[in-house]
Order: sequence, then C-alpha cells, then structure tokens
Amino acid sequence: MKTSKRVSSRFISAERAAEMIGEKGLAHCLRSIATYIEQDFCRWQDFDKSARVANHSQDGVIELMPISDEVSYSFKYVNGHPKNHRYNLPTVMAFGVLADVDTGVPTLISELTLTTALRTAAMSAVAARALARPDSRRMALIGNGAQSEFQALAFHHLLGIQEFHLFDTDPAATAKLMHNLSQQGIVAKRFASTREAVCGCDIVTTVTADKTNATILSPDMIEPGMHLNAVGGDCPGKTELHRGVLEMGRVFVEYEPQTRAEGEIQQMPAEFAVTELWQVLTSHREGRRDASEVTVFDSVGFALEDFSALRFMDDLACELGAEERISLIPELPNPKNLFGFLLDHPAQAKPQANTRTSACVA
Repeated sequence: MKTSKRVSSRFISAERAAEMIGEKGLAHCLRSIATYIEQDFCRWQDFDKSARVANHSQDGVIELMPISDEVSYSFKYVNGHPKNHRYNLPTVMAFGVLADVDTGVPTLISELTLTTALRTAAMSAVAARALARPDSRRMALIGNGAQSEFQALAFHHLLGIQEFHLFDTDPAATAKLMHNLSQQGIVAKRFASTREAVCGCDIVTTVTADKTNATILSPDMIEPGMHLNAVGGDCPGKTELHRGVLEMGRVFVEYEPQTRAEGEIQQMPAEFAVTELWQVLTSHREGRRDASEVTVFDSVGFALEDFSALRFMDDLACELGAEERISLIPELPNPKNLFGFLLDHPAQAKPQANTRTSACVA
C-alpha cells in the first residue's frame, strides 16, 4: 500500500543564517566550510559538472550554478550588479537549493548571500594553503567592498596572516574595512595605491567589482614568491590582472571550462596551460614548487563550492535545531490527482476592499 510522505522543505533565512554563524563563531564556520570544500574537491570525479548559465545585461549578470552527485543536486541563483550600491542593494545576492536526486524533492532552500561570502573566502584559503608559501604573514587586499572582511578573516584564521595592506578607489570602503577589522583585533594599514599596498606582501587578493577588463595588477608589481588570489574577475569581459602577470607563474583554476570563459585566463590563448585545484588537493599535480615561484589562483566561483556550503549550512541548522519548514510541493494522497489539490484548497472569502484605501492602485 502506498503512503504519502511529507515534502516540506527546510528553510534558512538570511536572519537565521546570521544567527547560526554568530552562535558557532565566524572562525569555526570558515574552517568548517573550507573542510567541506576540501572533502568535495577530493571526490571531484563523483560530480556531474557544468559551467554556470549566465544572462548578461548592461549593468550586470544573473546566473544559475548547478551540480550533483549520486545523492544530492544543488543549484545557486546569484547576480552580480556593481551599481547596486546606488539602490542600497548588495552587489551580489543569492539563494540556493539542495534536492534529493532519487525523488527530486527540494530538501533545503537557503539564503546564500551571506553564505557565499563565507564560501568564497573559505575557497580562497583552501587554495592558498595549497599554493602560498607556508611562512606567509602579510597580505594585500585590493578592493575593500562587501567580500573583503571575509577574505581577511579567512586568511587570518586559516593561514595565520597577521597584517593586511588595504587599498580601494573608494576611501569610504577602506575606512569601513579598517573599522570592521579593528573590531576583530586584526592589524590593517591603509595605502594610497595598489602598487604601494602590494609591496612586500606574501599574498595579494584582488576582489574588485567593476564589470570591466581592468588592470589591477601589472607585472612590475609582482615580487618573487607571491601568491595571487584573483577573485574579482568572474564573468566574460571582467578581469583584474594584466596578461603578463599570468605569464609570470603557474595558474590554478577551479573548473577549467568555466574559467576559460569567465576568469583571468579568458585573455589567454586556448593552449595556455592551467591546473585544476582538485588535482593539487588530491596530490595528482604539484602545487607550489619553490619559495620564489609566483602562483595565481584564478577564482571565478564554482557550483561545487556552493554544494559544499549548502551541505554545511544544512548540517549546522540540524545541529542547532534552527531550520524552519516551508511548503513548496503539494502533498497529494493521489499523486495523479493534482487537480484535486486545487479543489481541496478553495479561495477563502475576504471582506470587500475599500477602493479608497486599497494599496493596489491601477
């Protein structure tokens, strides 16, 4: 005899996500997401992968990022609109879904704006642990917007970076970052240019927002032994590094087919050699070869990282008893009688609206 199953989905709102992260601590969450990412990258071959689907407009991009293994499917909806600050909106906004592969039931619906900031920073730290010099202690942050605090905290807690050099074309963004880092007990210095900020640094992170082919770093700024974490270039026509920088050292990517279209290497010919990071994490390929080598992580953000972050948030919500439930799928005694669900939920009678005070005005 067939029995109906509850199909309500767990839900994590932005407010609930912030509360959960606050309860466990930001350092713990960054470390945990990094661990989940490493676990999933080390089983790279288990996933059905594809580059994200993007719809571009004059002012931004909206993307869908799908991936699955034999158990779970996930996707992220995410945008990138650099001018959104004019409307008091984040540049990047996102939500995500985890679903059961066997039935297609969405098991989790979650905010991913805040979580994406954590997963992007955690991904940067995972790459840097594999590629940067182990004695790295000083990092430059070029671009001091919404992602910058998370990058700084991930590198501080996961790699032991002690000092941060800051530069942004918007002085208010740098002031914001300095204030927030000081509240976390982190030393940061403001500089008047990118060139001054990167001088003497072990790691340089670029995380700028403008949707342009920019030259944030040029070859004459690069010092032997630097690790470059290029985060801001993440769609066609948007880059941060002069192509000469890419020719100075080895380049590592998340998923090569996607990075060829969206990353710094979109500037390079198809035969330009890169290494996917999973190969380093599983010891199939070498990471850094010596202390003087320049390494580049051409980070565009890949769906597997969101899969990992959603897994972590789902587990955390269950641990804390923090998940809510929402009804997305009709519960049907007879799955062939969807029309019956409509009949079982007739419209409720409502008082006649006062046309003079109605909020809906034609």
